[in-house]
Amino acid sequence: MLDQPVARSATQLPLAVAGLCFRAGGSTLINELDLILTDHGITVVMGPNGAGKSLLVRLLHGLIEPQSGSIDWNGKGCGQHTRLRQAMVFQKPVLLRRSVAANVDFVLRLKGIADRERLEQLLAQANLLAKADQPARALSGGEQQRLALARALASDPDVLFLDEPTASLDPSSTQTIETAIAEASGRGVKIVLVTHDAGQARRLANDVVFIHRGAVIEHAGADGFFKQPASMAARDYLAGKLVI
Repeated sequence: MLDQPVARSATQLPLAVAGLCFRAGGSTLINELDLILTDHGITVVMGPNGAGKSLLVRLLHGLIEPQSGSIDWNGKGCGQHTRLRQAMVFQKPVLLRRSVAANVDFVLRLKGIADRERLEQLLAQANLLAKADQPARALSGGEQQRLALARALASDPDVLFLDEPTASLDPSSTQTIETAIAEASGRGVKIVLVTHDAGQARRLANDVVFIHRGAVIEHAGADGFFKQPASMAARDYLAGKLVI
């Protein structure tokens, strides 16, 4: 588990979610979900397939709207003003049809920053500086995901959502991404990370939100969660058993 970072002066915490519901196709996918996040650091969201993990972070980021319930970011709702201080990296990166450098530079310029040094710093952190002039979509899967993370960090977000960012990646790319996540957290960026990888969760998490059947059934500090999970579903999940 990582040390708790120092809070940034501009923050969207606390996050308070109450009675959140989302339904689609006749099914309730998020069911009266409650969640409170008060601390900076890395919150890992875990749970079995179909539990609602990816759906939850999309709701928190305001990409989709719930049918009922509330999402409150530091006294504000989940609107455009909130999303401008957040960023998200998806499992499958979506990149511009531009060079590697231009993908990151595009975001820097949107933020009013024309800084070659910052651009090169972000690319170096992603181990992509040598490929700065190559087409972004010609990169390997791991390289594309590292670029997607670099581009997200270029926006200097208060909150960074990551939805399975290292799924199916090689160990080298996974290590690069985990290092960048830890460094961002150390600068005070609030990280909300969805992962199915218990090893990754143990390496990175400050706290764990465990979701089952569309609801939070456990939210605890990482040490306590991994040593003695309170729910049977979490115990079975960590033991590698099928959780339905």
